[in-house]
Amino acid sequence: MQRVKAVLKARHSFQRLGILSHQRCLSAQPNYALYDDFEDQVLVEGRAKSRAAILNRPSALNALTASMAARLKRLYESWEENPDIGFVLMKGNGRAFCSGVDTVALHRLLNEGKVYECKRFFETLYKFVYLQGTYLKPHVAILDGITMGCGGGISLPGMFRLVTDKTVFSHPETQLGFHPDAGASFYLSRLPGYLGEYLALTGDKLNGVEMIACGLATHYCLNARLAWIEERLGNLMNDDPAAIDSSLAQYGDLVYPDRSSILRRIDTIDKCFSHDTVEEIIDSLENEAAGAYDDWCKTVLRKMKEASPLSLKVTLRSIREGRFQSLDQCLAREYRISLAWISKSVSNDFTEGVRARLVDNDFAPKWYPASLEEVSKDMVEYYFTPLGELEPELVLPTSLREPYI
Repeated sequence: MQRVKAVLKARHSFQRLGILSHQRCLSAQPNYALYDDFEDQVLVEGRAKSRAAILNRPSALNALTASMAARLKRLYESWEENPDIGFVLMKGNGRAFCSGVDTVALHRLLNEGKVYECKRFFETLYKFVYLQGTYLKPHVAILDGITMGCGGGISLPGMFRLVTDKTVFSHPETQLGFHPDAGASFYLSRLPGYLGEYLALTGDKLNGVEMIACGLATHYCLNARLAWIEERLGNLMNDDPAAIDSSLAQYGDLVYPDRSSILRRIDTIDKCFSHDTVEEIIDSLENEAAGAYDDWCKTVLRKMKEASPLSLKVTLRSIREGRFQSLDQCLAREYRISLAWISKSVSNDFTEGVRARLVDNDFAPKWYPASLEEVSKDMVEYYFTPLGELEPELVLPTSLREPYI
């Protein structure tokens, strides 16, 4: 606790001296030198009345880089202003829609001391998510394949979300010592009951059918029929949402979660994950496990105990606050949290989690603090503390673009 109080004082002292502002006299644009042929990472298809953005890093499961986020933002802004474009579509190349942020690239930048580039990446990404969530034209996201982390943030705020029998959705950030971001605290907190807390804390997966059932997706079709739907959308000559909806439903299927679906356990999830603290959630799960006839509770407990204790507490508070905030407020809070993680002022868990699970692959992260009991209230509070004058908050155009509630 004393360490965190000292860090909080140091933060404000450093900001007054300009140490944490990372001000530069050079260009404020992200450094694209690390990414070769960055324009090829987001391809564009022109249609009669629409445009399609195609995430094109199939070998990396379309993990999002700084250059991709910046290019998406520029494209969407230009398409919104173009009167000849009626609606916009986004999809991924290969077996993934988007596997989230390229955390290995962020890990490398942080190890090189390039915190400023990481900060600029989050700023650009969150501004694009807000643009997506307030877009003035109909938007279709085809979530065919792996959709993880910010893959949800760049797609779910849009008007139409098409999933398939290949879709796998998850938020595994607590396993990496981070937090569900890019608007996740907005849309996860609005899921039925306490399903959002469950998904955020455990990193468990949903398939396409489950995404339809809980409201994350609007349409479902088999992967084999995607080409027909895309052809139909490409031939549309107007931007009427009803026409787009009809085209998406033309080859759709009426589906229901099977008996093994996690949604069949929603009563147990609500019972356990409605508690105010992570410790109480774990106690409730342990009580359920003691009288259960299967290993589901034990599996959930194992996942949570493998996660960063600090991430769990920060994530739970973030989702709970998101229940009562608009999209722009959620993004502003997530921006503060992300900057706190990459600053390493309280904990090195983010870089340690990425090292253990994605770089060295030893799957043995050394979390700090190592247990829930060692995570103090002051530590958690640090991640929600407003930024100082020399470290600007995330500025979103709320006066020009109406945020969702």
